[in-house]
Amino acid sequence: MDAFDPRTTLARGGVAEQALEGVMPAEAYRAVEPAQCHISAAGVRKTKGPHGELDNQLVFGEAFDILERDGDWVFGRARRDSHVGWVEASALAEGVRAPTHRVSAIRTYAFPEPDLTSAPPMVLTLNSLVTVEAREGRFAKVAGAGWVVENHLAEFLDFETDPVAVAERHLGAPYQWGGRESIGLDCSGLVQQSLFACGRACPRDTDEQELQTGAPLDPGHDLKALRRGDLVFWDGHVAMMVDEAQVIHANGHHLQVSIEPLTAVMARAGQPTSYRRL
Repeated sequence: MDAFDPRTTLARGGVAEQALEGVMPAEAYRAVEPAQCHISAAGVRKTKGPHGELDNQLVFGEAFDILERDGDWVFGRARRDSHVGWVEASALAEGVRAPTHRVSAIRTYAFPEPDLTSAPPMVLTLNSLVTVEAREGRFAKVAGAGWVVENHLAEFLDFETDPVAVAERHLGAPYQWGGRESIGLDCSGLVQQSLFACGRACPRDTDEQELQTGAPLDPGHDLKALRRGDLVFWDGHVAMMVDEAQVIHANGHHLQVSIEPLTAVMARAGQPTSYRRL
């Protein structure tokens, strides 16, 4: 992989982030502006504008370091997985609050009052990073969002232990290229979100995951050697073993997150390029 992978290198048009001075040649170096997603989910696009290809997403509370502003759009890098792109400026707030909790439910409403009958202005998705600033009854007040049922939150460093169980909670979610929110995500986004919920770092794209996530595994011709949680890769696709025979994946065939036999996927996509064990 290129030492300066354009997906993760914060540089554009001859301008690079200040941290790259002396590392990467550029015409100018600039300090980044820290910002934070303050809507349910914000698209990170390959090109500026609402019709640019969706390449990634920020969920509520995730940090984004801005290198450049251009009208209603900003170019920068998602701090959680290091991918760069364009985000609509209105989706971001200045500065970054330190999170106290993360959303542990697949999704939860943020209400304007600590009252289930008040009309919720926002839905927070799994792995959103939140700062609790008050409590009342069964509700916690999340800075910048509203009142959330507290049992839908987990302490920031209180992680789950089974990424497959997290993935299974996404069953039926529609396939969305570049997505990583619970109402629509792609294959690598599903793996990434499942590992994030378990406190594990995970890169964004399948080729990065294939090189960096877990350890190489060679089951040979004995697919029964595979176990729950193993990752199976094809060119541009990844699935996660549910047991020795089935996988869960967000896929363009079913256009949703589904569980099916590994052999069925192999019949469509061919032999996997590799396997990894978490």
